[in-house]
Amino acid sequence: MPRVARVMSDSGYMHIIVRGIGRQLLFEDTNDYKHYLKRLERYCIETEVKVCAYCLMDNHVHLLVHGESTSIILLMKKIGVSYSGYFNKKYDRVGHLFQDRYRSEPVEDEKYLLTVFRYILQNPQKASVCAASCYLWSSYGLYEKSPEFMDLSVIHELIGDRAKFETFIASESEEECLEYDDIKHDDEWAKKEFERCLGIPVGRDIHSFAKKERDLALVKLKKKGLTIRQIERLTGLGRNVIQKAGQKGDN
Repeated sequence: MPRVARVMSDSGYMHIIVRGIGRQLLFEDTNDYKHYLKRLERYCIETEVKVCAYCLMDNHVHLLVHGESTSIILLMKKIGVSYSGYFNKKYDRVGHLFQDRYRSEPVEDEKYLLTVFRYILQNPQKASVCAASCYLWSSYGLYEKSPEFMDLSVIHELIGDRAKFETFIASESEEECLEYDDIKHDDEWAKKEFERCLGIPVGRDIHSFAKKERDLALVKLKKKGLTIRQIERLTGLGRNVIQKAGQKGDN
């Protein structure tokens, strides 16, 4: 079957996701994260593509970039080939590292630009890794002093100063962005997965759990792929409680 042509952006802004094949880890240690970022910086400068936001998670990467369509395609090809070669050599593995082609979506208006920007930087928080502001491998800390390969000028105009940026990133958004998997699991699947994962029927039993036990259960459900909205509906717990479960510093 021939590949479907990639939809590119008229505005030049693209949201991109790359993921390890079979959810393979892309980053085993600190040096791997640093190496990817060095490759990203080098090839952005070479292709004249600018990064507006990035977040490197253990098995996938989110990028918000701006540039010519052909330059963005070339950028992703260069990074894919270079990083795969580095990773396979370092860990003595063979074969593909990344799953299929990278996924992408055009970002055509200011409202969605801000939505994607926030979504990318909130990734560690939504995955219950840590607060967005504490994550080392995203561009959160570069809002005021961004390196040469980044351009946040439009973002700055839309959001404002550092205080407004922090408030904006911390705020909740009901809008959904591109995910790697198109197929969303329905509530029937979520109900079965809930009962299989926790060994209790769907309902309010989780309310009787001690806080630590409850939070561990919520982290399990999120890791299984249940959305926050699904967990809300199945447990009756508030969105804020579910989001905070598992975050460092939440005692």
